[in-house]
Amino acid sequence: MTKRAVLLTLSALAVAALQTGCGDKALTYQANIKPILEANCVSCHVPGGAGYEKSGLRLDSHEAIMKGTRFGAVVVPGSSVSSTLYRLVSGQADPSIRMPHGSASLPDADVATIAAWIDQGAKN
Repeated sequence: MTKRAVLLTLSALAVAALQTGCGDKALTYQANIKPILEANCVSCHVPGGAGYEKSGLRLDSHEAIMKGTRFGAVVVPGSSVSSTLYRLVSGQADPSIRMPHGSASLPDADVATIAAWIDQGAKN
């Protein structure tokens, strides 16, 4: 595991602990994840977009993200480390398929938020 992956995992765990352990509202797709995906991912992952055409993955709704790709699920509720979405945005996948493809990496805080959302059960 790379140093960056370890830091991201620790960040995700810290965010999850803060979100669930301090009485704060749990993370949701609508409030916390959708804005990240709309700013960085949705333009390619909707019908007609390159990401959608290659994988079948839509990221414009909770239902679509939970459906996954034509190859299978990308989110395993409760386990960011088992979720392809997290591995792709955290830099744990092969650089040729790192997401967002052809753009700068997501900020570490956004990656940690995605991980914490998944770890909390990937609620809408």
